[in-house]
Amino acid sequence: MQTILGSGGAIGTELAKALSTYSDKIRLVSRNPKKVNSTDELVSADLTDPESTKQAVSGSSVVYLTVGLPYELKTWRTVWPLLLENVIEACKLHDARLVFFDNIYMYDPESLDGMTEKTPLNPSSEKGKVREKLHRMIFDEVEAENLTALIARCADYYGPSIQQTSLLTETVFKNLANGNRAVWMGSADYKHSFTYTPDAGRATALLGNSRDAFNQVWHLPTASNPPTGKEWISLIAKEMEVEPKYFVMSNWMIKIAGWFVPLMRELSEMVYQFDRDYVFDSHKFEERFDFRPTPYQEGVKEVVAADYQNR
Repeated sequence: MQTILGSGGAIGTELAKALSTYSDKIRLVSRNPKKVNSTDELVSADLTDPESTKQAVSGSSVVYLTVGLPYELKTWRTVWPLLLENVIEACKLHDARLVFFDNIYMYDPESLDGMTEKTPLNPSSEKGKVREKLHRMIFDEVEAENLTALIARCADYYGPSIQQTSLLTETVFKNLANGNRAVWMGSADYKHSFTYTPDAGRATALLGNSRDAFNQVWHLPTASNPPTGKEWISLIAKEMEVEPKYFVMSNWMIKIAGWFVPLMRELSEMVYQFDRDYVFDSHKFEERFDFRPTPYQEGVKEVVAADYQNR
C-alpha cells in the first residue's frame, strides 16, 4: 500500500496519477478524499490527531506527505510541527518510509541564484523558519536511524487544473485569461523558476519507489534557464493570444495592501524571492533518473490548452 496524506491538492493529484504506474494499492487520505484512479482506497482522517494518523498510515509501505495548510503563519507555527510529529510517529510504528513534499523557504536568501540540495538553510522569513524546523525534525529521526525518509523539494509551481495554490496561476494565467492585467511581485526583471506539477508528481512517485533515494534531499525536476517575470507574462500572453499587460506590485504596495487583505500580509515577508534571481537546480535528480523536465514553453502551452482554450 502506498498512501498519500493530503490528497486532492495540485501535487497530491498528480502524484496519485503517477503512482498507478507502480501499484494498484493506493490510499488517498484527507478530510474529504476523492478518487483519482478507479482502484484508489479513500480514507477520511484528521492528521492533527495521533490515532487518526496512525490508522491512516496502517499497512502502508510508503507514505507521501503532500498536505497544504492555509497560508497563515499562525497556522503554520502551530499545526505543521504537530501534524509532522504525528506522521513521523505513525511511520515509525508501521515501519513505513516517508516522502515529504517541501518548498525552498528555508534556504538562505543570498543563495537563491542556483539553489541545490546543498544550499545553506538560513531562512529570513518566519514561514521559512517553520519549514527549517520540519526539515530538522525529519533528519533528526533519520540520523538516529528511527525513520527512513526523504525530502522532495520543488520551486514555486505551475500546471494544469490548479485552483488557488499557485501564485503564477492566480496572478498571471487567470488575470490575462479574464482580460485583466497580470500582476508580478517585487520586480519583473529577475529570473524565476517554476516546477511543472505533472513533472513533480511523476518525480515524487519515482523517488518513493527507489529505495536508494531515501535519507537525503532531492530537488524535483525543473527546467533550467527560467524566464524573468516579464518573460513569463509575455510567454503566457502569447499562448493565450492576448496583450501582455501587467503591473508590478512593489514591496511597499504589498505592505499597504496587507492592512486590508490578509493574504497580502502573509506574502509580504516572501517578496525577497522576487527581488533577485530565483533559479532552482535539479541536476542531481535529472542525472540520477535520466529525467528531463518539461520546457517552460511546452508547460505553458499545456496549461492554456487544458484550462483556458475555451474561454
